[in-house]
Amino acid sequence: MIRISIDAMGGDHGPEVTLQGLQRVAERRPDARFVIFGRSEAVEPVLAKMPRLAAVSQFHHCDVAVRMDAKPSQALRQGRWKSSMWKAIEAVKAGEADVCVSAGNTGALMAMSKFCLRTMADIDRPAIAAIWPTARSESIVLDVGATIGADAQQLVDFAILGAAMANALFDVERPSVGLLNVGVEEIKGQEEVREAGRMLREAALDTMSYHGFVEGDDIGKGTVDVVVTEGFSGNIALKTAEGTARQIGGYLREAMGATLMSRIGYLFARGAFSRLREKMDVRKVNGGVFLGLKGLVVKSHGGADDEGFAAAVELGYEMVKAGLFDKTRTTLDLYHARKPGPVSGEAATNI
Repeated sequence: MIRISIDAMGGDHGPEVTLQGLQRVAERRPDARFVIFGRSEAVEPVLAKMPRLAAVSQFHHCDVAVRMDAKPSQALRQGRWKSSMWKAIEAVKAGEADVCVSAGNTGALMAMSKFCLRTMADIDRPAIAAIWPTARSESIVLDVGATIGADAQQLVDFAILGAAMANALFDVERPSVGLLNVGVEEIKGQEEVREAGRMLREAALDTMSYHGFVEGDDIGKGTVDVVVTEGFSGNIALKTAEGTARQIGGYLREAMGATLMSRIGYLFARGAFSRLREKMDVRKVNGGVFLGLKGLVVKSHGGADDEGFAAAVELGYEMVKAGLFDKTRTTLDLYHARKPGPVSGEAATNI
């Protein structure tokens, strides 16, 4: 059985959507079990309408729900030990759940996860990894918002964490890894990025294939299995891609209904447009995995509907089933056993 703890109060829509999403997962994943945390007056009436979900769930009342606009420090002060978010994370620490899923406040979830679970040895900062649809298949991009700015060692850590996730999720023995940069030439980019590239080349890990630098358009092409960057640029890239997908979808709907001929043409090409719509559906890839912690946590988009939340829960399910935590630990140990030393004095070119 895969045990999943749920912060039912997180997100823009609360238990009504999170529980509907869980019911979808319960139907598709018969070996999933849920430990649900939230306010009884909000959760129990909804859960009572879902006997199939209730049969595979345990519910625990919590007095406090973390607000979506709460600052991380405020959430820790008011929600530590007693909020639905904290309790869901704590269930992973206590061994009562294999993974935690929340659609709540990202900053609060990260702060509580770090405080409760702690980071793995040798990891300075955790990262949020996202699944990215590409022309080739899917890639992993990290960090997409946990760490603003990163030094060379942190970028290397992200590469190791991302490679372990790609190995677990895509079943690729040696995932290809690229560092996001302003050019593919070795002399380009910030010093931290160039130093991280040197360290990855010299480490020559058996668990990944270091590709080198990649540019923004390489993400959509699927040039590598794992794209590594710091959280500021990663989050902008993620939100830009999501917005572009919605924009193109809007353009297509407008164009297909503009004239009688276009509506007739749509009828003939309806199957092709359905496949395109499915590929561009951001709900299918909802869920960011917190990597580098002593436990698995998945962040769903706060505005996700029930299908989107179900996708985030199923992502956590797959990570547990694939043994992500153990594979990450193995890869980290291998790297630090042959960790290259720093060098200095290299010239920087940022254009």
